[in-house]
Amino acid sequence: MTYTSQLRELAGKCGVSTSYRGWDHTEHEVSDSTLHHILAARGIGADTEDDVAASLRDLDEAPWRRTLPPVVVIVQGETHRVEVHVPHGDPVSVHVTTEHGEHVPLTQIQVWVDPREIDGALVGRATFGLPADLPIGWHTVTADSEIDSAHRTRAQCPLVVTPRRLSANDALLGEQRSGLAAQLYSIRSDRSWGVGDYADLADLSTIAGGTHGFDYVLVNPLHAQRPEPPVEASPYLPTTRRFFDPMYIRVEDIPETAYLPRDQYAKVRESARRFSKANKRTRKIDRDPSFRAKLRALSRIHRVTLSATRQAEFDAFCEREGHGLDDFALWCALAEKFGPEDKIWQVEAAHPGTDFATEFRSTAADRIAFHKWLQWTCDQQLERAQLAARRSGMDIGIMHDLAVGVHRQGADAWTLGDALTAGVTVGAPPDNFNQQGQNWNQPPWNPDRLRELGYGPYRDMLRTILRHAGGVRVDHILGLFRLWWIPQAARTPGDGAYVEYDHEALIGILVLEAERAGAVVVGEDLGVFEPRVQEYLGQRGVFGTSILWFENDGDSPIPPENYRELCLTSVTTHDLPPTVGYLRGEHIALRSRLGLLERDVEAETAQDAAGREAVLDLARTRGLLSADASEKETVEALYRLIARSPSNLLGVALVDAVGENRIQNQPGTDETQYQNWRIPLADHKGRAVWVDDLVDHPRMVSLVAALNEAALKAGLPPVSD
Repeated sequence: MTYTSQLRELAGKCGVSTSYRGWDHTEHEVSDSTLHHILAARGIGADTEDDVAASLRDLDEAPWRRTLPPVVVIVQGETHRVEVHVPHGDPVSVHVTTEHGEHVPLTQIQVWVDPREIDGALVGRATFGLPADLPIGWHTVTADSEIDSAHRTRAQCPLVVTPRRLSANDALLGEQRSGLAAQLYSIRSDRSWGVGDYADLADLSTIAGGTHGFDYVLVNPLHAQRPEPPVEASPYLPTTRRFFDPMYIRVEDIPETAYLPRDQYAKVRESARRFSKANKRTRKIDRDPSFRAKLRALSRIHRVTLSATRQAEFDAFCEREGHGLDDFALWCALAEKFGPEDKIWQVEAAHPGTDFATEFRSTAADRIAFHKWLQWTCDQQLERAQLAARRSGMDIGIMHDLAVGVHRQGADAWTLGDALTAGVTVGAPPDNFNQQGQNWNQPPWNPDRLRELGYGPYRDMLRTILRHAGGVRVDHILGLFRLWWIPQAARTPGDGAYVEYDHEALIGILVLEAERAGAVVVGEDLGVFEPRVQEYLGQRGVFGTSILWFENDGDSPIPPENYRELCLTSVTTHDLPPTVGYLRGEHIALRSRLGLLERDVEAETAQDAAGREAVLDLARTRGLLSADASEKETVEALYRLIARSPSNLLGVALVDAVGENRIQNQPGTDETQYQNWRIPLADHKGRAVWVDDLVDHPRMVSLVAALNEAALKAGLPPVSD
């Protein structure tokens, strides 16, 4: 057997694709170099034929070297087995301890498997059955082996029992609900500091639910960025996915602000006043001045002594978040002092457990406490925003967005260590909209290490984002099945390969944590994927995503009546222009100017126009769109069109509701090419739109009326009364 064939066998057994079917429906081979780099990043030897042979043996023998698997994830109501390995002939007993302390002994199943010689000793396998009626939750499997009083061994592993289906999603079946999709940073008020904030989110939710009858507000990821300017503009490239962004804090809403000395309070008010002009700007959002001013004000407020009640609440928050918060706050304090390129991160502060980092916890204790306090403040303001959403009459409330990954030099990459994989990044292979592929510059979860950790970091991340959420949209949920890994040495994003994950475990834990939070889950399942993805999501009750322009069967658009029921359907998404811009073909013109097209611009324009016309014809044949319709009327017709789908959730882009035409993000570009994630909310005339304007904004009112008309004709409850 040649090295190449051995390497491909090893890659296949490690879940690394050796070929893939692209958007052009042709099969593409993955190079040996790519396979080698990806395996090396996971710590799997593949330099020579001997290395590959040794790695294949290790894979085969690994389960026999440990008493219990690293973790067991099962579905409630189904019978499962646990394989236990002990020295051949040794007795073993196994039991489950539930998270509530109940002791459940397991019964051995008579399954004979020949013992194997491992590392010079004979090892046997015993199989035990897990009962189907175990409660959902995080439990522990314990295996005890006792030959005599002098020879006792004990092994344990987590047991995660997940719901078969997500009840919060199932509760929405049978009735269509609508929501607004918005970019929080772009939505300002006369009380903002140049950037939208958590209080603006509360007001947006109150207006959306109470005035217009929407059932949810979907916002961009609110994950934390760097602890000081300059900060990354993209909400999809955070420093952590577990904690939230203090840039969105409404300074004046912190109770201790009222107790500042008069001169200090005056400085805070003066800082706020200086952003009155920035709130009206429509060309570009500038986060850095806002964040810098907020940090100065927040540092002053943090020095105010907390009341006994407030101190107890803060202490309880810190205790609940535990070591994860401690390490994140430590990283923030370090990152304020040392830049991302500083050599100190390579040795002295390489991870949270170094001597330098340990000493820094003491010397910078006040600053570390400040960053913990910021997270507590975020938590409280998000709690108020979700409460405002529910009080406005929303069934769901605020739906958060979970980004695919994090920055390579960020807090998660530092605190989680080898749970994230160095030497590779995540992206996407070439497709119709990004014909050169995409590199998102994010380190992926290491599937081997994540399993060894019992999926603890993944669970902790989900619990934080779901704590004050009515729902969560999982960006690129395909990444819980497989991710496109790109070696750092690759020439282009296309020189990568898919790496498989245990989707049953990852989806199961997602469903479990959402079930406990009472939250809805929507998976963004756009792009190239296998049919099993949507089938499995449907089996677990997880909603998918449909975008009107992407729903095609070959060259023909799929009638909305044939869309999925378990789905959030919208006309557009943040990676496309608002509908007005899309109708004008601005996405083609922009990609042409930026050199992102692989084909002639005339051919792209013609193909895109034909696709748009085919969709518009669907609206025309249903009597929703006249031949002489204006852009505004066309947008409303397209929303009435998707309202004819059986999808349980409809998404209305806020940019469409006010007439904005500029794209928020052009994938495949950086800040030198386009102002991604910096576009303030403006209307069709280029005027700034504030949160309070949405109460009676003519386009918003008209679009809601169009949806109500569509609901009335379909016999559904109106969006608003």
